[in-house]
Parts: sequence; structure tokens; C-alpha cells
Amino acid sequence: MNGQNQIGHQQAPIVSVKEWLLTNLILMIPLVNIVMMLVWAFGSNTNPNKANYFKAALILFVIVMVIYLVLAVVFFGSVAANQYQ
Repeated sequence: MNGQNQIGHQQAPIVSVKEWLLTNLILMIPLVNIVMMLVWAFGSNTNPNKANYFKAALILFVIVMVIYLVLAVVFFGSVAANQYQ
């Protein structure tokens, strides 16, 4: 039965430790990291495991940025309100 499930099903190659290290080195470069995350998340030649990882990372990035934006608006709004009292 196990052989029947694998017929017609292709598995993605395993991402090596060397490739993950290179990926992390590239992600340490400012601005390049955001561009490369988009390329790896939505590129057609990217390993599906790597693409899913970077899609999740981009979703978390957007969530964190929205939280920071809300906190900044609340903080600066309260500072501005206190100056006019």
C-alpha cells in the first residue's frame, strides 16, 4: 500500500545544511534579505520546503510590522495629546 501512495508523487530534495548556512548568511545583509525572502518565497525554481518557510516568515514579518505600527501610533498619539494639555 505504501508503494501505491508514492506512485506519481514527487518529493522535493532535502535542503542541505550548507544551503541553509548560505541562506542565513544572505539574510544577514540589510535590504537584500527582504528581496531574497520574496524571491525564495515566490520563485518558481525554489525548493518547496524553502518556499513554504519563507512564505511563513513573510507572514510573521507583516504581522510584527502591523503590531509595531499600531504601538507607534498609540505611543506618539499619547505623547502628542499630552503636549497640548
